[in-house]
Formats: sequence, C-alpha cells, structure tokens
Amino acid sequence: MATIAVCVLAGFMIAASAVTSRGTDLRSNRNTDLIQLVEQRAQRNRVLQSSLTDLRADVDALSKAGTPALPQQQLEVAAALAGFTAVAGPAVSVTLTDAPLTVRPVGVDEDLLVVHQQDIQAMMNALWSSGAEAMTLQGQRVSARTGVKCVGNTVVIQGVPYAPPYVIVAIGDQKRMTAGLAASDYVRIYKQYVDRYKLGYAQRVIDDVTLPGYTGTVELTSATVNR
Repeated sequence: MATIAVCVLAGFMIAASAVTSRGTDLRSNRNTDLIQLVEQRAQRNRVLQSSLTDLRADVDALSKAGTPALPQQQLEVAAALAGFTAVAGPAVSVTLTDAPLTVRPVGVDEDLLVVHQQDIQAMMNALWSSGAEAMTLQGQRVSARTGVKCVGNTVVIQGVPYAPPYVIVAIGDQKRMTAGLAASDYVRIYKQYVDRYKLGYAQRVIDDVTLPGYTGTVELTSATVNR
C-alpha cells in the first residue's frame, strides 16, 4: 500500500509540473538571464580592454612628442635627491631596545617598557632637523614614502615587521646631529626612561658608512590634503 501511495504521489507531481511548464523548462528564464548577463559583461570587458589599449597608445604617443628627455646629469641629481642612489660618508647611529624582561616595576604599565613608533620617529626627526642628509632604519633607506607603525610588539617599516633593536643610521655633520639629539625634548624624556626603567639607548659616531638606495615602492596608493 505504501509503495502504491508513493507512486501515485510521484505521478501527481510529474503531471502538475507538466501542466505548469506547458512543455517548457521551469528554470529556463533564470538560466537564460544569467547567460545573457555573463555575455553582456564579457562584451563590456572587451570594449573596455580595447579602449584601454587605445588610451595607452595615446599616452605613449604624447610622451614621445612631449619635452625632450632630461640630461643624464639632471636625472642623476633627481635620483640622489629621491634617495634612489647609495650614499657614503660620516654618520651618527642610534640604537633603541626594549627594557629587559626582568624589569617589571610595580605600578608601571608594561607598554612603557617597549620601544614604540613615536620613539623611533622622534630620533629620526631630531636627526633630520639637525642636518641629516641620508638615513636608514633597520638597514632600509628612509625616504619621503617611508612609513613606521607599531603592530603588536613589533614595528613595521615599509611593510616589513621588525623586532628590536631598532638601528637608525644618519649621514651628515656629526657634531650638528649629536647636538640635535641632545637638544631634543623627546630624546631627553626617553633617556629618563632609559635611566629609570632600563630601556635601551646607544649612540655612536661612525667615521664612514655606505647607505643603500631606496628600494621600496614609488607609487602612491592613497593621499590626503592637510589643511
């Protein structure tokens, strides 16, 4: 009896579907719409690709018809100013490290016992403002596009995470840079933490060092206007 009932129900469903579809696929409209949408998007992509090819050709033609290429000497000067070439000379280095793990003063936030983004930037700013001509951080050449930010207990520089010690090397007038570090209020406060909580600070002069050229990206991904 159960088998007969199932067969009757199946027959009823088949008949109902046949009557509803009137001999056509019940899902044909949906499939057709999707296929048409894909074809339309593909055609749109082909049109855009063709337009992009034409625009690139126009840009190349305009570039060739524009002003003549800069003399090699001007290109070399521009590359040096942008930090793309290696630089050698006398330098001052600053090394920053976290406090030892054994140092845990009562009532002091552990966040104050590690080197932060602002500490590194303060040292770099003091060196720049006192005449630094070129600089590296963790061996990477610093340029106008170099970003330094804290991520957990590490510092990310140009997309690469680093753990302490953080080493800054700046080429320039050693006496001026040394005086600039000594005159910086931020550096003075940092040194108080060095004395009180054993944060690491080491400063030395280097007779001659070669800093590599900048190798990071040169394309802007975002920008804002400062008012």
